[in-house]
Amino acid sequence: MAGPSEKTQELPRVLTLRDATMLVVSSVIGVGIFLTPGDVAKQFPTVSWFFFAWLLGGALALAGALANAELGAMFPKAGGNYVYLTAAYHPMAGFMVGWLSFFAIFAGTVATLAIGFTISLSNLVPLTPVAKMAVAIAVIWFASAVNAYATRAGAALNTSTAYLKIAAMVLIVVLGPILGRGHTAPDPLVSTGTASLASFGVGLAPVLFSYLGWNASVFVAGEIESPGKNLPRSLFLGLGICTAIYVLVTATYVYALGMRALPGMPVVGIQAGQVLFGKSGGPVLAIIMMASIFGTVNANVLVGPRIAYAMATDGLFFRAAARLNSEKTPHVAVIGQAIVASLLVVAFKADAGSLNKVLNYTTFAIVLATIADTTALYVLRRREPQRDRPYRAKGYPIVPLLYILANAAIAISMVKGNPVECLTSVAVLLAGAPIYLLFTMRRA
Repeated sequence: MAGPSEKTQELPRVLTLRDATMLVVSSVIGVGIFLTPGDVAKQFPTVSWFFFAWLLGGALALAGALANAELGAMFPKAGGNYVYLTAAYHPMAGFMVGWLSFFAIFAGTVATLAIGFTISLSNLVPLTPVAKMAVAIAVIWFASAVNAYATRAGAALNTSTAYLKIAAMVLIVVLGPILGRGHTAPDPLVSTGTASLASFGVGLAPVLFSYLGWNASVFVAGEIESPGKNLPRSLFLGLGICTAIYVLVTATYVYALGMRALPGMPVVGIQAGQVLFGKSGGPVLAIIMMASIFGTVNANVLVGPRIAYAMATDGLFFRAAARLNSEKTPHVAVIGQAIVASLLVVAFKADAGSLNKVLNYTTFAIVLATIADTTALYVLRRREPQRDRPYRAKGYPIVPLLYILANAAIAISMVKGNPVECLTSVAVLLAGAPIYLLFTMRRA
């Protein structure tokens, strides 16, 4: 079976274990932890189900990380799932999922985060719809300019913002209960609703979105030092940090607001900040949210273009996306993703009402892509048993199978609850087939 081109290895290995780990942290901790807990609590209104959902999200991400760690260490190249599926199945399979990842997952995530940035900013200053759109697009292009200049610059900015957001989260968890004593919900653990298995996937979708980015480092495997060792470590260290922070921060939200008020609350981070820190809490949390969101925008701007670069070097994307500047950075691919993300901001409109739509569109695409990634692990274990594997997935074959089944159940539930957004993701995936044929004809 035709494999990915060796050209995808020509990017310099400039990312350390710290850079790769902080790339995962910065990719995961963004807008989700501030905006989605209210949607999660709406479907899981009891404290036990609420925290189970967040822990399950972390467990699912870990199961996926186990599989991706083996695949990434086997193929330490730019491109992530495009590379794995090309090797396991066929270049068309790799292209279609790579196409979906570039146009729906990463561009969609960048657009969602940029919209989340404007929502946070509107808590400080009033913004018209046009101004919100302009701010969201400006955030996208600022991060893109840094990453188009040099990978080292984008990584340095990412590591700095990751440290800042970790520090901010720790302060919320430590200082919030101390300063907010006497102003919090009287019976925070008491709820008025019950969880329904019928809406399990719908409730888990915002959790999955909040964990989006757990596999960030596999897409830049071609630029990580000693990838066989450092890539798996970056996934597990980064995901461990994020899961611990999510559980602690959501516990702080419950303490501040209570399970009775939490369901359906639109911007939980701001509301909790006002309770815990008084009048200045809202603006302070809004600033923390914007800083966190920008860091995640930057991380996704760094990661996503590597898919377009990998496909272009194999002749399966626009040739310009394979170009490197003097810093050996795929600057054209970065600019291309910025254009797509900006168009999505305009299409979905930069307002809170559109956030759930683009969130479901992106999350469903993630579910499809991660299912495909994990099946590639089984195929490659069977077809290439002698291939060098610096890391072997723990729990194989049971854990990856459970991961596939859990994501399939979530996908079915999401289609029932949000058919339009889910079918839009499927349409983008299927559009990749004729486009693949056009690129192969041109290459021939």
